[in-house]
Amino acid sequence: MFKKIFSRNKSANRQADATADSSAQTPEPDGMNQTAPAERTARRRQPIVGRLDRYIIYKFLSTYIFLITIIVVIAVVFDFNERIDKLTQSHAPVQKIIFDYYVNFVPNFVNLFTPLFVFIAVIFFTSKLADNSEIIAMKSTGMSFRRLLRPYMISAALIAASSFLLGAFVIPQSNVARVNFENRYIKKKTDVTSVDNVQMQVDTGVVAYITHFDNVSKSGYGFSLDKFVDKKLVSHLTAQSIQYDTLSDRRFSWTLRHYKIRTLKGMREKLESGEKLDTIIVMEPRDFFYVRGQQETMTIPELKEFIDRQRLRGAAGISTFEVEYHKRFATPFAAFILTLIGVSLSCEKRKGGMGASIGVGIALSFTYILFQTVSSTFALNAGWPAMFAVWLPNLVFAVVAFVLYKRTPQ
Repeated sequence: MFKKIFSRNKSANRQADATADSSAQTPEPDGMNQTAPAERTARRRQPIVGRLDRYIIYKFLSTYIFLITIIVVIAVVFDFNERIDKLTQSHAPVQKIIFDYYVNFVPNFVNLFTPLFVFIAVIFFTSKLADNSEIIAMKSTGMSFRRLLRPYMISAALIAASSFLLGAFVIPQSNVARVNFENRYIKKKTDVTSVDNVQMQVDTGVVAYITHFDNVSKSGYGFSLDKFVDKKLVSHLTAQSIQYDTLSDRRFSWTLRHYKIRTLKGMREKLESGEKLDTIIVMEPRDFFYVRGQQETMTIPELKEFIDRQRLRGAAGISTFEVEYHKRFATPFAAFILTLIGVSLSCEKRKGGMGASIGVGIALSFTYILFQTVSSTFALNAGWPAMFAVWLPNLVFAVVAFVLYKRTPQ
């Protein structure tokens, strides 16, 4: 394909040179030595994505999809082989294994290792282009390395955008069925349906307490709500029972029964009581429970809201959610960094062929995954800021990408 493209380019260049020589020999009238408007218009109309760009984008995306297909099939086979004993012992239905677990396992696996797939795809097909002297042919026409990167970055942008949208909004919803399946049939964790003695700060200066709450009926008893202003108690509400209104159009809707409200103003006290009170309290039943893998089932807006609410309440143990939140942004961005590293490593023809480039690429990609895992562990267990720990691998590999870019012949 490239021989045809570049032979046309060379013939076109020869024709242009001949035309230029003939025009140089022919005297032009005064005022006609400037570039013709038609030529300037033709230059302006040069497409941003040319034929070569479309060729590279096609190679990039097709290789990426091919690698995903191969690796996902291998991953599913290994995962099933590892879990078959637990699935058999727990008597998991075949329908649930396929549709609740593996149908949702595949997109989550692909999105989780998107940087790995991108890096290997770039190394693989770019090394092949270089081995076939196609990149040499591109540079012989005057294409710079910076210009060569354009179709790569367009492809990386498409992959990063799709990865971000899937990870932010689509995959969390599908993860609900997968996480529930894992907890029930693989990890054999019984769902916690009730909690006792829950106390939390639901708003600034507002503290709620529930003696017992049942998640099945969404109801509890022994409820109290205290409001403080300047560390002074101004209101104390108690209720024998509390019920979450699942049918209400508004969030945080609760119904209190047999309630009493004591309002304190200086030395004066006002007492109010009643049988039923519909009110808004900024808490939900899911705030009382933590399910393993819960952060994977939340979209980005839900994660942000949950983290902010837990911070307001002074709750501990939210680093897992903070790490997951920042990963949703850092993982797609890594596609650009690893693409630049991959092109810089494999764009030159080597004596040993493409095997050396592929080996280096696989080693670097696994180094990135390992680095990302270790840094996230430091955020969870060593108290590192979640944002710093998640973005640290990207920062380090961005420096590596910049150095390789500068060392690559332009």
